[in-house]
Amino acid sequence: MGTPPTGGRYHPPMSAAESALPRCPWSEGSAMERDYHDREWGVPVVDERALFELLTLEGAQAGLAWRTILAKRDGYREAFAGFDPARVARFDARRIGRLVGNPAIVRHRGKIESVVSNARALLALHRAGSTLAALAWSVVDGTPRSPRYRSMGEVPARTAYSDALAKLLRAHGFRFVGSTTCQALMQAAGLTNDHLVACHRHDTVLRLGRRVRA
Repeated sequence: MGTPPTGGRYHPPMSAAESALPRCPWSEGSAMERDYHDREWGVPVVDERALFELLTLEGAQAGLAWRTILAKRDGYREAFAGFDPARVARFDARRIGRLVGNPAIVRHRGKIESVVSNARALLALHRAGSTLAALAWSVVDGTPRSPRYRSMGEVPARTAYSDALAKLLRAHGFRFVGSTTCQALMQAAGLTNDHLVACHRHDTVLRLGRRVRA
């Protein structure tokens, strides 16, 4: 449930009626952002590879606009073996060096190295009999939060829940998982329904959250 599409991600242009629907203001900057907002953002994710992808993208976003990361998403999927953690965990220094020169992704050595170390942390988690989904969803006791924000000014950059998730992930060896990154991950992966109450996606995402099984 909630796995981001693995190919052909963006859909045909929206109709005039779809374009007129009320949305969270952050999504109105481009058709790419609207598409992501309407089809993925906030939909509960329990698939391991999809969560690994979102964790990577949110970590890459630090200091950058989300639009920049969305535009590079295909590049990330190609560079990091479709976010197969078993393959990424085997990336060596030479492979990382090539990625630092890859314009299809954010060329930040620390962020790139963190993807590889996070893949290894994820595999260690699996060997211990757990999953990234179980770890993340434990922070909200398996039930998406629904704060019912009415304006973007009310939406926090971090919460006690994202603080807890950051601490938990770091304890399991994950990197580039500060509280603001974890808050963005929680929003993207549906651990918190941060669509504004006036947004046309709020109630749909709320209903999807009632069927989560991490």
